[in-house]
Amino acid sequence: MLKSSLLRTAALLPLLAAPACAADKDAEIGFIAFGDSGYHYGYMDPKEYKKPLKTLEEFTAAEKADAAEDYLPLESFQMPPAYFHPEIGGYVTASGQDAVARAMTAYCEKALCQFATLAGDNIYPDGATAGADGKDDGKRFEDIFAVPYADFGKDMPDFKIYAALGNHDWDTSREGAMAQVAYLEQSSKFYMDGIFYRVSPPATNGEVEIFVIDTDVMLAGLEVREAMLNPDGSEVKDTPVDQPDEWIKPANDAERNMAKWLEDAMASSTAKWKLVVAHHPLWSSAGGKFEQARVLRRVLLPTLCKYADAYLSGHEHSMEMHETSCAAATGNPDAQPLPEILSGAAAKQRPLNPNFMAYQEKTYPEYKPYYRRGMVWGFAHVSLKGDEAKVTVLTTPNDESGTPVEDFSWSFSNRP
Repeated sequence: MLKSSLLRTAALLPLLAAPACAADKDAEIGFIAFGDSGYHYGYMDPKEYKKPLKTLEEFTAAEKADAAEDYLPLESFQMPPAYFHPEIGGYVTASGQDAVARAMTAYCEKALCQFATLAGDNIYPDGATAGADGKDDGKRFEDIFAVPYADFGKDMPDFKIYAALGNHDWDTSREGAMAQVAYLEQSSKFYMDGIFYRVSPPATNGEVEIFVIDTDVMLAGLEVREAMLNPDGSEVKDTPVDQPDEWIKPANDAERNMAKWLEDAMASSTAKWKLVVAHHPLWSSAGGKFEQARVLRRVLLPTLCKYADAYLSGHEHSMEMHETSCAAATGNPDAQPLPEILSGAAAKQRPLNPNFMAYQEKTYPEYKPYYRRGMVWGFAHVSLKGDEAKVTVLTTPNDESGTPVEDFSWSFSNRP
């Protein structure tokens, strides 16, 4: 299944020194892709922990019960790292935010990292709340954005983290979501320009353009069914239609026409590399996101298959690399497929469902997975040079050491 250009390693590989940034069009461009990073112990939802899991045995039993409820085969079960939360008085799943932030910083000491992309769910569990949870959003932004990433990219001129919003960022209210956007818009480290925007990172000299869209708002304006699995991992058909909160639904013509904006913006771009960043993936492997993905493929693939060189997503707390056939979307059986970099493990871990994975591969011939790994913390590094992209998947151990470990690499060409 793997092309000859794909390599799988099990240990940390020697890292090559990054070449100096140059202005010629064949100079290397490098960046980090991460997502779902905002899990912080200071902002837990107390409603979820009314009965604290006071022992590791209780924590383990609860995790196994959740896995059984999701029809995960017992033989594939893995325990997540645990943390005893003193305020809750029990064990919770450990956060990898600080460890991943340190691992990204360490990796970028040797690899070229001129910018980063953040694929949403930047604040768990309910985004900024405008005080609804009794917490100050200013302090929340400092704890979740400023402190963990203070050293990340600090030695690279014009370094920015280009962010999208995810579903958790919208959980409380539109006011809360817009408060986060306002903070990131004025941040010296992060970048947003509304909930959808286009931007060319300065260090890329116009060779890269990023198109950020808000797939939570987009999906809220469309009919999306709830994702449910049968015990054998197959999809339950004709499930109820999901009912999004009113404040997430498109609020104006610009939001309602976001897909058309993306098409027009990408058509007008002169960049060599056109990258789309969004929260929701087109494919994933845990079994809980496939209905959203189905709708997004229908809406976005005609544009993505015509213009995009890669689609970067999160939402699933895993590390995955996929390709989607563009034959149906373009009417051309020889159309170049669309690569997807799913990097959603920057703070949380999620198990994959092998039965669902097998069902998905069998049912959807247009789908081609290259790499899928759950129950890890991780991120991706992307190197662009000439017409080739190389994606390196990195994990970091559960011991919270922040050591970057190269796990997989994948290469593809840009769209002609």
